[in-house]
Amino acid sequence: MPIKSICCLGAGYVGGPTMAMIAAKCPEIQVTVADMNEKRIAAWNSDTLPVYEPGLDAVVASAIGRNLHFTTDIRGSIAAADLIFVSVGTPTKAYGIGAGRAADLRYIESAARLIAEVSEGNKIIVEKSTIPVKTATAIKSILAANSPNGATFQVLSNPEFLAEGTAVEDMENPDRILIGGEPTPEGNAAVEALASVYAKWIPRERILTTNLWSSELSKLVANAFLAQRISSINSISALCEATGADVDEVARAIGMDSRIGSKFLKASVGFGGSCFQKDILNLVYLCDSFNLPHVAEYWRQVVHLNDWQKSRFVEKMVRTLYNTVNGKRIGILGFAFKKDTNDTRESAAIQICRDLLSERAHLAIYDPRVSAATIHQDLLSAGVSEELITTNVEICADPYTAVTGAHALATLTEWDEFRTLDLPRIYDLMLKPAFVFDGRAVLPLDSLKAHGFDAFVIGKGV
Repeated sequence: MPIKSICCLGAGYVGGPTMAMIAAKCPEIQVTVADMNEKRIAAWNSDTLPVYEPGLDAVVASAIGRNLHFTTDIRGSIAAADLIFVSVGTPTKAYGIGAGRAADLRYIESAARLIAEVSEGNKIIVEKSTIPVKTATAIKSILAANSPNGATFQVLSNPEFLAEGTAVEDMENPDRILIGGEPTPEGNAAVEALASVYAKWIPRERILTTNLWSSELSKLVANAFLAQRISSINSISALCEATGADVDEVARAIGMDSRIGSKFLKASVGFGGSCFQKDILNLVYLCDSFNLPHVAEYWRQVVHLNDWQKSRFVEKMVRTLYNTVNGKRIGILGFAFKKDTNDTRESAAIQICRDLLSERAHLAIYDPRVSAATIHQDLLSAGVSEELITTNVEICADPYTAVTGAHALATLTEWDEFRTLDLPRIYDLMLKPAFVFDGRAVLPLDSLKAHGFDAFVIGKGV
């Protein structure tokens, strides 16, 4: 049966952009994004979207008001939909059994209970959130036990693989679409219904179908493998500094091996974002739960290496600045976890700024997309006191203000605009000696040294 109406529960970084693309590509389908956060829904309906992604404004504008709708009427949206995407948060559990590793599934459970309560007839429920393996079983049991209207449900897994900063491109031309379902006639029909939606613009050979458990696990494993590569090259960056090797040259040499490939071999101050650390910790918990301690420890080390890389960066800064940054102004360029997004979840900048503030540095922070309110809240959540933020953190409107009178400059996000900075001007604005700590390798080391900077770049030394 063709899908005529889609509802998505959750208007965040996944739900909003994904539904906008489906609406743009499938004008015959009514697509509604429902969320209880009134401020977020109002932003989606405005000219200033809550999610920054290059090209997303145009995609939303092409469909909003026609067949793309953002609303707080969650019950009505569920009732009207043939297919319901569940795209709610699954943060790492902060309490009880599995704290610090397991996913917190309370929002998934709440969504399932509400769907069961409101639904009538036949509904297809699609897991879009990143969730532990076997969550579909829990969702199915909740739906079956809590449907007063006799509704029937098919549960599918359809994990997202889009990368923030390139989400529109990733959705327009994805490597693959993965759909997992039950190997029953009803399950196969549900899988085909969802596949037919994506087939409006994606070639069928890129739409992969699996069982539910393979689909759920594939998302965790994909993110774990990508994060593993980042931690691997970051571990080598430390060895490069110790031996005089150039980590970029090493990465280029091994990346040309067709068995390895060149992607995710850029040494940096560490990975961030909403997925990598959360999914690895989830995988660790899963391995522990199935009594696989050696496998769990293997993946746990990927996270430990990432944390060490950030700590190592701060220690290098303090040591280079004569073993104290107390009262010293440090310009911070970039706060988002990567370029072309306003997302700061698990950003390396948060830990680095927190640790510098614990040393009583004065931070002048500039990011082209992250708001002052977000920076303030992220630092509070990281354990920095309100008093220390008020006295030692300055949010700047441009990079040159951030570096004026600074003892050092640290680049923590690889924004393209940082690659074209006027280095002589920055040198003149900073105190001498002028130190640069390039955690994202966006500034050319040779040019920095040629302009008089004492420069440290990950993997290349001073």
